[in-house]
Amino acid sequence: MSAAGKGKRRRGPRQDAVDTRGAILQAAGARFAERGYDGTRLRDVAADAGVDVALVSYFFGSKDGLFAAAMALTVNPAALVDELMQDGTAELGERLLRRFLGLWDGPAGSPFVALVRSAAGHEHAAALLRGFVERELLGRLAAAIDAPQPELRAALAGSQLVGVIMARYVVRVAPIATADAETLVRAIGPTLQRYLTGDLELAG
Repeated sequence: MSAAGKGKRRRGPRQDAVDTRGAILQAAGARFAERGYDGTRLRDVAADAGVDVALVSYFFGSKDGLFAAAMALTVNPAALVDELMQDGTAELGERLLRRFLGLWDGPAGSPFVALVRSAAGHEHAAALLRGFVERELLGRLAAAIDAPQPELRAALAGSQLVGVIMARYVVRVAPIATADAETLVRAIGPTLQRYLTGDLELAG
């Protein structure tokens, strides 16, 4: 390598690409959780991760791509649904809500809550939320439901879960915002269960 080349920061993939990508995702998750979608800049994420901003674009293409990847890092719906379905569909509604509340109430759930918050006023974030929920959560949940119109059932359950996020963490509607998780599980879980496996009196 020439003397001139030694002083330049690499703008393409580095040999430790996996570690670099992971560092960017961790930095992005923290930024999105703290600043929301609009308040996060790629150059700030790059600075937090200690890399050139060109590397952020190389791995993720855009802020939308980075946001979606950061959400996947924090929340793994596939593993979550698979784990919950191991015990079958009995009381699945309560188990689903209890697990998600446990996630959302802790630091690991902050990026997903930030996504819902941003979606309320940002078109790109709304599209990200819709794609994330439909592809990663509802699609997998529908595939596990053995009942008529599983896609509709999964979507109804998903709308209930997103509603809980909005009421508890974004709008902070009292007393939902301050209720203990088990109270919400007992109150809302049966509704989720009806969506998933109960009689919906579906047309057709």
